[in-house]
Amino acid sequence: MEYEAVIGLEVHAEMQTRSKMFCACPVVDTTQVEANVAVCPVCAGMPGVLPVVNRQAVEYGLRVALALECEVARTSLFDRKNYFYPDLPKGYQISQYEYPLAQHGQLWITTSQGERAVRVRRVHLEEDTGKLTHVTRDGESYSLVDLNRAGISLLEIVSEPDMHTVEEVRAYADGLRAIVRYLGVNSGDMEKGVIRFEANVSVRPAGSQTLGTRVEIKNLNSFRALERSVAYQIEEQIAALERGESVVQQTLGWDETAGKTFSQRSKEEAHDYRYFPEPDLPPLVVEPEWAAAVAASLPELPRAKRARFQAEFGLTPYEARLLAEDQAVARYFERAAAAGKGLAPRTLALWITGELFGWLNQNGGDIETLRVAPEGLAELLGFLERGEINMATAKTLLGDMLVSGQSAAALIQSRGLRQISDSDVLAALVRQALEENPAELQSYLSGKETLANWFFGQVMRAARGQGNPQVIRAELERQLAERKQAAS
Repeated sequence: MEYEAVIGLEVHAEMQTRSKMFCACPVVDTTQVEANVAVCPVCAGMPGVLPVVNRQAVEYGLRVALALECEVARTSLFDRKNYFYPDLPKGYQISQYEYPLAQHGQLWITTSQGERAVRVRRVHLEEDTGKLTHVTRDGESYSLVDLNRAGISLLEIVSEPDMHTVEEVRAYADGLRAIVRYLGVNSGDMEKGVIRFEANVSVRPAGSQTLGTRVEIKNLNSFRALERSVAYQIEEQIAALERGESVVQQTLGWDETAGKTFSQRSKEEAHDYRYFPEPDLPPLVVEPEWAAAVAASLPELPRAKRARFQAEFGLTPYEARLLAEDQAVARYFERAAAAGKGLAPRTLALWITGELFGWLNQNGGDIETLRVAPEGLAELLGFLERGEINMATAKTLLGDMLVSGQSAAALIQSRGLRQISDSDVLAALVRQALEENPAELQSYLSGKETLANWFFGQVMRAARGQGNPQVIRAELERQLAERKQAAS
């Protein structure tokens, strides 16, 4: 029997506000500071304290909701989501449930099957939990609690179960991460845990409209973990059904080392959390004028930018996607294109996604930290386009520019690297190579025509690598043809 996977994603994104969701504590990098240095009575859950909603967090939530084409609620409510975790000091989480900030949106994804929309069920505001560190010392195991993260503004984006393959899941996760980064809401730095995925996975017989029993895989903080865990669960559930077993609804963790999921607890439903309205917070009212102002402030988003890059610059869909995925990369490309008058935009695109991406992968950093400005890259490629340097020299120069920060013009001048294109000079070098190697010339004339490449190398060496390859090849072909005609 054939089976179909049914997958939905819940994405938790920490918002880049200066203070936490309901108090004035600063948001700190929990990977860089001491534990429990950004905690106050509100986020520590002390009795009698009163939370206050962070306006910037609401605006960030609106930006994401509007970018996902959601319907923004004029009035939304905060609830208490009751459950006990050691890293949740109040014993409940302030979240939204029945009346969220926004609902009924969509995110367009592109896969090998083409482009389609994945429905977004809801976008809502909540606060993050703290962090536990598990320790074993002197034979005893215990946990340490860091509340620096407790109370940080969190945005939860919940999709409908519209995805059916791992490829679609990855495309959705990539697309959502790109949007929150474009909007300045979240850094997308998954290594620091500021964006986390939870996947709901079930399988059913192909063609069936009835949903199977689902499991939830919690706290996936890398694309690799997301893809591998979803693929593993699809295979596990299909194997169980083939054996005549039932899938157990439960919450799972992912063991990256073992490459498998493990059970954490039975899956909770909404009633298990005993939601009820947060008595200390009034309804959140978003006036239409506020929503309109936020909508007007949205930047050009990745999907629109990809389409424009294809139409305006003649890029392929793949090239446009690589350049538009990161806003900083897109800006770099557009500045280079503006500076490189006369250069083909695709040439710039290929150098950015090829040479620059390769250098960054090897050396680290991001495009904003490069010592070669977009205008500097355009200048370098201008020398190449005009035939003043050749391809090999251009690549060598770019590597030197990335290290030293010097301009292409300065390096070409100081090193005497300008390409030789003078036809008379190169004709003399070709003639010299033929006359100084009579044995090889005779072999060529006797039918060993592959020696033409050898002669090309001799001429290029004589030109110290600065000869124009096109001019050299044309002149070499002409002189060899003359010698062949004379020999016959």
